[in-house]
Amino acid sequence: MEPAARLIARTYSDRVYPDPWDKVEDYQRVQAYAAENPNAGRTAVGNALELPPERVRGWLNGGKPDPVRGIETASANGWLDPDCDMAGALVELLAHVLAGGSINETFVPAISTGRRVDHDAIEAAFAAVGVDTQRRHVDSDGRATELYPATDASVLGRCLVAMGAPHGAKTSLDAVPAVVWESPESIRRRFVEVYVAHRGAHFERKATTRIQEERPASYLKDLHDLITECVEGNVSRGERALTISADAARELGLS
Repeated sequence: MEPAARLIARTYSDRVYPDPWDKVEDYQRVQAYAAENPNAGRTAVGNALELPPERVRGWLNGGKPDPVRGIETASANGWLDPDCDMAGALVELLAHVLAGGSINETFVPAISTGRRVDHDAIEAAFAAVGVDTQRRHVDSDGRATELYPATDASVLGRCLVAMGAPHGAKTSLDAVPAVVWESPESIRRRFVEVYVAHRGAHFERKATTRIQEERPASYLKDLHDLITECVEGNVSRGERALTISADAARELGLS
């Protein structure tokens, strides 16, 4: 995978830079040159680096491109180069978003409560990555309550997109994100537990559960492979759904 900072930068759009990561690198070049040449003005810096002086002026006067601010915020929160615990927490949050949430047009992630996933579980998932939550649709009869970050929401959303979460509609996702497969076994297992808790249908008279997906067949196969890796019980795959046997469901803590 590409470095996280580059992937996060590329979630931003820019009118001048087709690749926003190039803007980050230009900003870094300006700061490095100015540090070595403290008496150089905007014109001298711009000429030395072949950048427009008006662009350089803002960066010399404390201005920062949005991708730079986002990367700095992600780094300050431990999301950019996460330690072991934070990496696991981010993958668990990714499971919540893929199975029971979304990331909107402004990159704010939100997760819906369900029969097996209550407010406390979602709040704990956000708390594990260092953010408090707010709620919406609490009093709506027709919509599930959603929880979303109270701080640094769009940067967290961009980090999740960099990890493989869809921005906007989720139906085009064609594979379980690579970061899940690259995680240790215990984290993959936790991803599966969270995913199935959100997506698994509850039946009153039987212990099996079923996951229906309106996504490409390649995604369903990937999900099937991931779940079967984590349980001993049978998991079967149909054209649009997975059926998780009673034994496998019990292994995942479902009731």
